[in-house]
Amino acid sequence: MATLVFWVVAIILVGSALWVVSARRIVHSALGLFVVFAMASGIFLLLNAEFIAIVQILIYAGAVTILILFALMLTRVSNPNQDTNPNSKGWLAALVMSALVAAGVVFASTFARSSTSLLGGRTPYGAGACPLPPNNVIYIGQLLYSPTCYSYVLPFEIASLVLLVAIVGAIVIGRED
Repeated sequence: MATLVFWVVAIILVGSALWVVSARRIVHSALGLFVVFAMASGIFLLLNAEFIAIVQILIYAGAVTILILFALMLTRVSNPNQDTNPNSKGWLAALVMSALVAAGVVFASTFARSSTSLLGGRTPYGAGACPLPPNNVIYIGQLLYSPTCYSYVLPFEIASLVLLVAIVGAIVIGRED
């Protein structure tokens, strides 16, 4: 059943990605991008990565797509009936690059050794890691805040400080005098 769901989600994802790059109107491309993000979230759910799937929906499908749509609505178009995404002149180069990337993916997935065989049965998390709980969201929480296991509290706080500085900098730069 999981294989069938994967193929349905993958076909919708690829079809939506083609819709994004081939749509004549930019708003239709943004709506196709929403479907791409939602289907990518479905792939993450099939991989039992619930946290990444939820983040994919909240950040990408929600915030990024809405941001793109707001930017499109706030820009003025002189003729609303004109095509806003005309054909590119570099489609042949894009086709060649896409074929090379696809060949690389097929080569890597066919001839690469499995990452679990490289570990030799050892745990990939190191000696100070927490025992694996049944849910990966719980494990992420333990890694971030647990006093007994290795904790990522300091890098998490440093990242929040960097984001705070970026927000204050954007406010200072964007403020009108």
